[in-house]
Amino acid sequence: MTSFELHGSDHIQLNQLLKLLNLVESGGEANQVILAGEVMVNGSIELRKRKKLYPGDRVEYDRKSIKIVDS
Repeated sequence: MTSFELHGSDHIQLNQLLKLLNLVESGGEANQVILAGEVMVNGSIELRKRKKLYPGDRVEYDRKSIKIVDS
């Protein structure tokens, strides 16, 4: 599992996280995989592109697991 530290904010949007971690090549691709039901947040399929993620949330995509942590 990979940890993602929040810096200077209390949350990050789901589509931004996928792009920042280079799990997708663009913001558009991030939106597509989210709308296609390929991303899970806390064990459930998440279809909201701008879902706010907070410390303790877990994201799963493409056999990778990311935990959001406080900085």
